Amino acid sequence: MNKLIVLFTLITAPFFAQTSVTFTGSSFMYVKNSYVFVKNGIDLKTLTSNIYLRDSGQLLQAASASTSNQGPGSLSVFQEGTVNNFAYNYWCSPVGNPSAIVGNEPFGIGMIYRPQTNISSPIAAEISAFSDFNGVSNPLKISSRYIYNYLPGTTYADWDYIGGASIISPGLGFTMKGTSGTDTNVADPTEDRDLLTAGVQPFQNNPGSNQRYDFRGKPNDASINIPVLAGNQTLTGNPYASAINLNYFLLENSGYTVNYTTGAVTAGGPTNIITGNAEFWEQQKTPAPASHQLSLYAGGYGIYVPNNVNANSPGTYGGATWSTYNSDGSLNTVGAASGSTYKRMFTPIGQGFMINGFADGNAVMKNIYRTFVKEGIPSSTNSQFERNSSSTNTINWGEIPNVAGVDYTLFLKSEVPQIKIHTIINNQFSREVTLAFNPNTTDGFDAAMDAKSSELDLPNDAYFSVDYTADKVLINTLPFAIEKRIPFTLKAFEPANFNISVGNMINFEDAENIYLYDGNTGLYHDIKNDFYQVSIPAGINANRFEITFLNPNLSSESFVTNDIKVFQNNTAQMLTISNPKLLDVASIKLYDVAGKQIMTKENLKAKEIHEFSTTTLSDGVYIVRLTTKENKNVSQKVIISNLK
Repeated sequence: MNKLIVLFTLITAPFFAQTSVTFTGSSFMYVKNSYVFVKNGIDLKTLTSNIYLRDSGQLLQAASASTSNQGPGSLSVFQEGTVNNFAYNYWCSPVGNPSAIVGNEPFGIGMIYRPQTNISSPIAAEISAFSDFNGVSNPLKISSRYIYNYLPGTTYADWDYIGGASIISPGLGFTMKGTSGTDTNVADPTEDRDLLTAGVQPFQNNPGSNQRYDFRGKPNDASINIPVLAGNQTLTGNPYASAINLNYFLLENSGYTVNYTTGAVTAGGPTNIITGNAEFWEQQKTPAPASHQLSLYAGGYGIYVPNNVNANSPGTYGGATWSTYNSDGSLNTVGAASGSTYKRMFTPIGQGFMINGFADGNAVMKNIYRTFVKEGIPSSTNSQFERNSSSTNTINWGEIPNVAGVDYTLFLKSEVPQIKIHTIINNQFSREVTLAFNPNTTDGFDAAMDAKSSELDLPNDAYFSVDYTADKVLINTLPFAIEKRIPFTLKAFEPANFNISVGNMINFEDAENIYLYDGNTGLYHDIKNDFYQVSIPAGINANRFEITFLNPNLSSESFVTNDIKVFQNNTAQMLTISNPKLLDVASIKLYDVAGKQIMTKENLKAKEIHEFSTTTLSDGVYIVRLTTKENKNVSQKVIISNLK
C-alpha cells in the first residue's frame, strides 16, 4: 500500500491512514475534537510540517515493536497542569526531540511552548536559571530548579536532577512545578464550549488555576521500555499522544495475560516485572501551596490497581494521605486527607505516575494500550489529569476507539464492590484504605489486585495486614464471604488516638453491617453508621483489630434502628428524627467525623418528630447518636449540604 502524502487536512471526524503518513513542505494536519489513526509511521519531513491536536484531539498508532516516526517537523498537543508555582505535577512527555533520525528520542522542557493561536506557538517557554525558584504564566517561564526524574530508586536522594537538559528518555516521567499569575490569551477560540464546561481545558492559557502548555516534538510510538529494579520505584507515565488503558499496562507487566476482546484476565503471563499498581502524586490545592519549603508541602501518593473482574472495566483508586516533608525528604508532620476521587483507568496524555519493581528488567508500554478517550468528560469518564470528578456507575461504556479493537460498549463501567475505611489519627491526618471484592482473587496478596504502601516511614498509620506480614496493604481485594474477618493494623509511634469509620461504599450490597472488632475488649463496633474511637499504646497492633460483617453479640440496637429513622433534609436545612412509636428519647448528639461533638439535645421525651436546624453547620458528613430512656442506642451517618 502507498504512503498518504498530506498537504493540508482538517479532521473533525475519525480519519484512518492505511500505512504511513508523509508531510512535505508546509503541510499540516489539524485534528479537532477527534482522532487520527495511523497504522504505521509518520514522516514530518520539514521544520514546517506539523500535526496539531486540539480540543481533545488525539493520535493513535498501531505499529508494534518499533517505530518509523521521523522528521524535523513536530506534533503539537496542549495539556494543562492544575497547580501553582509552589506545587508539582508529574509528567510523561508524549513527544521527543524532532529530527530526521528514525525512532523515539529524549525530551526536555525546551520543547514546551506558550500557546499563541490554535496552530502557532512561536514563543518557547523561558527556562529559568537554577537560582530562580518561581515559574510565571505570562510570559511563560518554567523553573528548571524542579525538573527531576526518578530512575529505579528507593530514597529521596535517588531523585535525579534534569533541569533544562533534553535527556529524559521516552517513557520516563519527570516533575515540574507550575506557574504563578494568569495568562488571558485564548489560543483556540473555536474550542467546543461544551467540553470546557465538562472541565477538559481552561479557555484561557491560565485563568489562575490551570496552566496550559504546548508540547512540540516527534510523537512517541510503538513499544517503549521502562527500567525497573526489584523493590525500587520508577517514575513513568503515559508516553503517547493519546489516552491509554492503564489496566493493560499494569496487568501484562505483573504476571497476567489479558484477552483484549473479552477483557478476561489470566494469571501466569510471561512478564512479571512490576507489582501491578500505579502511584499518583497528589498535592494539596485548598488552601493552595504557598512556599517552596519542603517541610511545608502537603501531599502524598494515591494508588490505583486494575482489580476488576474484567480488564475493560475500571479498577480501584485509593486517595492520598496528605503528608508534609522535611528538607532531607523525610516525613515531618501530617495533614488532612485529600478526599480525591480521580479517575485513572484511561490515563490521559502527559500524566506521570510511579511504578514499583518486582524483578529487575524492563516494563513495556505498548501501542495496543492506546485509546481515544476525552479527558474528564462525564460521558467517557475515568480519564483525568489531576482533576476531581464525582463517581459514575452507568452500566456500559460508550464507543471508545482503540488500537486493540475492543468493543467497549460490551463492558461494565462500574467499579468492583468496595468499602472505603477512613482512620483519623490524633486529629491530624486521615488514612484511606479500601476493602474490595473480586471472586477471582485470593485472601493472600495478589499482584495488580492488592496495593502495598510505599510510604513506609509514617510514624502513625492504619492498613490491612494481608497474610499477617509486615507489608502495609492499602487496597485489599479478596472474595467476599459474610463470615470473613479481615485483619486491620493500627500503628503508633507513641500513644495515639484513632477514629475509624466507613467513609464510602461503592456497589457494595453483600452485607447489611460493617464492624470493627476489638480483640482487647471483645466488642464489635458499628463503623458503617458510626465511628469507633480508641487510644492505643506505642507499637504495631497487628493482631488486635478485624473488619467483620457479623456481630454475634447483637444488642437491642437493631430494634431501635427499625423504630426510629434519622435523616437530613438539605432542602429545608433540617436534621429530622422520625419517632412514630413515640419512644422516650433521652438525648440526641451530633458529631463530626473526627469525633468532635457539635450539638447535644437532652430530655426530648416522646415526640413523633424532632427537628433541628443545620443552617450554621459546614457541609460534610456527620454522625447522629440517639439514646432512649431505656439506654437503647442508634447511630446514623448524615450528609449535610446547605443548598444555595
